[in-house]
Amino acid sequence: MLPKSWWSSVLCLGLLACSPPDKLGNVTQADQASPPPGADGDHMVSINIADVPAPPPPKRSKEWPQIELAAGDARISCDTDYAGEDGDGGLLESLERPAVTAALQACQERGLLRVRYVGKINPSFAEMMWRLAVVADELKIRKRILDLDSSGGQVEAAIVAGDSIGESNWTIWVREGSICHSACVFVLAAGDNRLISGKVGIHRMMRISSTATSRAELNRELHEVYDNVKDYLQRNGVAVGVADLMMTVPNRSLRLLTANELKQFGLDGTNAVQDDLERIKQMRKCGDDFVRRKDAFLIAFDQQCKVADAELEAVNTCGQALKQRFGFPDGTCPEESPLSEIDTALLTPAVPAGADSPLAVAPAGD
Repeated sequence: MLPKSWWSSVLCLGLLACSPPDKLGNVTQADQASPPPGADGDHMVSINIADVPAPPPPKRSKEWPQIELAAGDARISCDTDYAGEDGDGGLLESLERPAVTAALQACQERGLLRVRYVGKINPSFAEMMWRLAVVADELKIRKRILDLDSSGGQVEAAIVAGDSIGESNWTIWVREGSICHSACVFVLAAGDNRLISGKVGIHRMMRISSTATSRAELNRELHEVYDNVKDYLQRNGVAVGVADLMMTVPNRSLRLLTANELKQFGLDGTNAVQDDLERIKQMRKCGDDFVRRKDAFLIAFDQQCKVADAELEAVNTCGQALKQRFGFPDGTCPEESPLSEIDTALLTPAVPAGADSPLAVAPAGD
């Protein structure tokens, strides 16, 4: 578990939802709406929507422009065990195609990628997520985990990143000791599955180039922004009540969402829209019995494994044991089995590298 000691104030560009200092990660529920200590006025600012650069086009050229990962670090691991010897893996040194390909090639054999991102949600983060997905597709790395720790950033960038994530099959973790505040919540919304042991918090957006002189004028200016946010939440199966609740929390404060609220808003567990899509596909491919067992497993997993304050490693261990009771991984549809990224993490070569024999699944205790 990594300490979160590096958070500091930054001026956010574009449509923003930056969160207060990271000390609030340990705030109790009774203090959810209390103002952050040491707020310096540089939080939660944005410019007029007309000045915000347009999102990148959906079709991109094979030539990747040079871009640096700003206000954040990404590490690449081919394992789900962040407490193990490899930890969070090696630092992603560059977003250029050769560097991304070299970083992901080690994960090709196992077919699992975990990206530990600590930093702001900004255009370079959105670009990184798109580039990682492109290379993972090329290398046929199907299991993808975004291990996230972010105090927030730009709303526009979060939505661009989220749309990319939603199209490329990512599980999102907010593990113990990590946070996902403000604009980060929009990234969280996009995951196929979300596992949360850290703190998730929201608050209101504000615009620095506003010409408003009254609350009515300010609300009119924000109306278009919130309409876009609500449309984004709906297409990701998240209750638009999240956006409404944001409006009620002053931008200098932070409202931590409880475990029940995360479930009620659709931010924890399986993405509802993705679940509908997968059920349709799995009914055709794997049959009724598979879908019924998977539904029963997910209910039991929520009730028995995702207990309050449980560390993510403990949640995964509980899920792995529970899967055996429901007959997973399924022999016919192993890739569609719930929490299949855990099964992938347990794959070890049965023979030396380069041999023709397929990978064998090691017992959970090995």
